[in-house]
Amino acid sequence: MKVINIGVVTVSDRASRGEYEDLGGPAMVAWFERVLSSKWHAVKRVIPDDQAGIEATLKELADVEGCCLIVTTGGTGPAVRDVTPEATEAVCEKMMPGFGELMRQASLKFVPTAILSRQTAGIRGQSLIVNLPGKPSAIGDCLNAVFPAIPYCIDLINGPYIEANAAQCAVFRPKAKI
Repeated sequence: MKVINIGVVTVSDRASRGEYEDLGGPAMVAWFERVLSSKWHAVKRVIPDDQAGIEATLKELADVEGCCLIVTTGGTGPAVRDVTPEATEAVCEKMMPGFGELMRQASLKFVPTAILSRQTAGIRGQSLIVNLPGKPSAIGDCLNAVFPAIPYCIDLINGPYIEANAAQCAVFRPKAKI
């Protein structure tokens, strides 16, 4: 069985300079370790809030590393240096706005400032790129909301078959027609 590559990108000026401990990347990895039953490998990056650099990293993870799923944390707010959604849109052929809509809806149950988030998702080739919030607890809230649709989305773009522990996260796939 082939190991599935998942890109895990922390977008943070301070974390990339070593001034701040990256909490988002480890939170994403811990979530996948708990939920995935498929064999997988995290391809990790910690990069600054720079649109060109984010775009280059997303392209590398999709086109060179062969990550079927790339999750980012950070850079989705309204601050001047928050450009992760712009970088994601620049490298994707198709945008998947339902992901951002559902993540904001899920986050609003916990914090009223979720409306400030500009999370999005898109498709680049055979890779799904999902922008998650920067707060580690919100990462889990958002992945719990959107992950049930992610394996089927990856099926539809001819990516690998991803399986999850149903007790942790119930993945949805349509039943085959007989």
